[in-house]
Amino acid sequence: MLKRYLQKIRNSQVYDVAINTPLVTADRLSLRLDNRVLMKREDMQSVHSFKLRGAYNKIASLSKEECAHGVIAASAGNHAQGVALAARKLGVKALIVMPRTTPSIKVESARDYGARIKLVGDTYDDAYAWAAEHAEAKGMTFIHPYDDALVIAGQGTVGLEILQDHPDRIDAIFVPVGGGGLIAGIALAVKALRPEIRVIGVEPDEAPCMYEALRRGRRVKLRQVGIFADGVAVRQAGKEPYRIARQHVDEVMTVSTDEICAAMKDIFDDCRSVVEPAGALAVAGIKKYVESSAVTGQCLVAVNSGSNINFDRLRHVAERAQLGEQREALLAVTIPEQPGSFRRFCRTIGKRGITEFNYRYADASKAHVFAGVRLDDGDSERHVLVSKLREAGYPVEDLTDSEIAKLHIRHMVGGRVPGLKDELLFRFQFPERPGALLQFLSSMGKRWNISLFHYRNHGADYGRILVGIQVPRKSRKAFRASLDKLGYVYWEETDCPAYQLFLGND
Repeated sequence: MLKRYLQKIRNSQVYDVAINTPLVTADRLSLRLDNRVLMKREDMQSVHSFKLRGAYNKIASLSKEECAHGVIAASAGNHAQGVALAARKLGVKALIVMPRTTPSIKVESARDYGARIKLVGDTYDDAYAWAAEHAEAKGMTFIHPYDDALVIAGQGTVGLEILQDHPDRIDAIFVPVGGGGLIAGIALAVKALRPEIRVIGVEPDEAPCMYEALRRGRRVKLRQVGIFADGVAVRQAGKEPYRIARQHVDEVMTVSTDEICAAMKDIFDDCRSVVEPAGALAVAGIKKYVESSAVTGQCLVAVNSGSNINFDRLRHVAERAQLGEQREALLAVTIPEQPGSFRRFCRTIGKRGITEFNYRYADASKAHVFAGVRLDDGDSERHVLVSKLREAGYPVEDLTDSEIAKLHIRHMVGGRVPGLKDELLFRFQFPERPGALLQFLSSMGKRWNISLFHYRNHGADYGRILVGIQVPRKSRKAFRASLDKLGYVYWEETDCPAYQLFLGND
């Protein structure tokens, strides 16, 4: 099988549309991991993913009669763009069926290449079922995204390029896995020419179709898959990719959403490239592999498979990346409800950076604070911090690994408080630097009670804080005078409709 497939890979017609993408050294990541990390930059293809290789190789092989009837494909996005570009290049009409959950950037890109688009269902499987039925009814050729020998051979050119561009020692190649076409092609090329190189697949832990298939010794259909890494959100591995993987893939591992987001940040730091979640799987896999196996001095290759991501998802990615890097702890801490308690709490934390600080008055005796704290030494520092707070008498809940806290609770701290009196609301702006939040709290003094507090680090030069403060009417003149002495830019927002509707006291 290896010789036969190797010949197919070498004969693949991909370079009419594809380029031999660079294999670059990730200098910062290599230094941090004490291994040489190389990145195969498939995000630099014209459609920003490897998928055009297999799609073009398949369509270029069709007869004139088949081309006359047109082609149809089901895709979560990247395959769609590959098919659309290949069809336009070869003068073939193309219909692309995509799930309604496909990021708009992928939908519009496929449409820009001249393909007709049909949105069906919420998953790839819904789109696939509709496309397969339509292909049979209309006599169109179905271009499978991964379960086709010519598609696999086209993707295998990625493996050939890696070996040609780096003839020196390679210890392992890490490959994102969805349906399995890419890893099947790469494994065939690598094992035919350099069998000593390990080929390791990486999947999201919420869509582990190939991992489960290899573990159980048969293809399985997952009941549901998460779609954060939409490019690999596949419920069942392809029949041919699975057959190849059983023989030639050394291992398939899984990574979490937080680990994927952290890998996206690593890629950006080294390449200044923003890949999509599926495109960062291989780097996430390398990091996990190095940590678990404690290898050093090896040459590890990651395939950055694509970069088709909606801009509005980047906020979520950046937020989760800190957790994936073990650079942030999320803590729920109970503190006394009295003036100065915020300041004492911050002093207990020390000079660690505060990434988020949420609080809303609950009752006259205690307050619950949701705090994000920046870490320099990962989990070990987090455990030390939690112990330190408990020793200081603070009840603490470590929410760092809580999915509901990461996704929802951190955005929901607040609300109305019946009976809360004399609250004024202010926005403050101050220079963002280590210790700035503690300095701000120290400047507020002990005379007035803080009843609402929200701070979030935005990575900007200036920090922004929203503060509710209980100030009796007879002392408001003195309070405003104290604000002016602080030297911070501020705005009063007590009359703001947003405050009145959602936070203010009736």
